[in-house]
This record gives sequence, structure tokens and C-alpha cells, in this order.
Amino acid sequence: MEKVELICKLLDEKKAKDIVIVDIGKLTVIADHFVICSGRSNTQVKALVDIVDEGMSKEGYEPLRTEGKQEGRWAVLDYGDVIVHIFYEETRNLYSLENLWSDGANVTHYGIEE
Repeated sequence: MEKVELICKLLDEKKAKDIVIVDIGKLTVIADHFVICSGRSNTQVKALVDIVDEGMSKEGYEPLRTEGKQEGRWAVLDYGDVIVHIFYEETRNLYSLENLWSDGANVTHYGIEE
């Protein structure tokens, strides 16, 4: 969870909206966790990608792949065991990714005590 916590902290510091952690480790082999959040504009989506990329790099983590930053609607940073999805709000609502991967007990809202 070290990577997940660092990613969430970086996103929170840049005012990402509705940061969600989805534990997908028991549902697929592609990763252990998704971190999903929203930006309020295409510009903020790009800034969130940059802050995660820079912050993770400082800690010695480099993404295996990064997709979608230029468009600013849905960017993906793949850190192997953690995949970060940064959406423009409207795009996130359209795809509802966290609902597709949820089994009801595997979703945590960052910064909200449950």
C-alpha cells in the first residue's frame, strides 16, 4: 500500500476530486489496486498527471506506461501493481470505472473515515 498512499497524498495535495482506491487484486492479475480520481478541467487532469509522475519519480518509481495526458480527459499511469486513472469529471461519470471493478467491499474513499 506504500505506493497507493503516496499517490493519494500527491493527488490530494493538488486538489484532485473524489480519490478512490479499488482493491482489484482478487478480481484480476493486471494489478493489485486502481487509484481513481477526477480533475475539474483538462488542465487540472494534466497537472495531476505531472504531480504524480514527478512525486513518484522522486521516490524511485517510474511508470511502465502513461497514456492520455495530452487530451486531458482520461489519463492512465501504470506502476505495475498500482494503476492510476485520472479523469475529467464528465468522462469519469460516463465510464464509472470504480463501479465496474467493485465487489462492494473493495472500494475505499481516500480521506474519508469509514
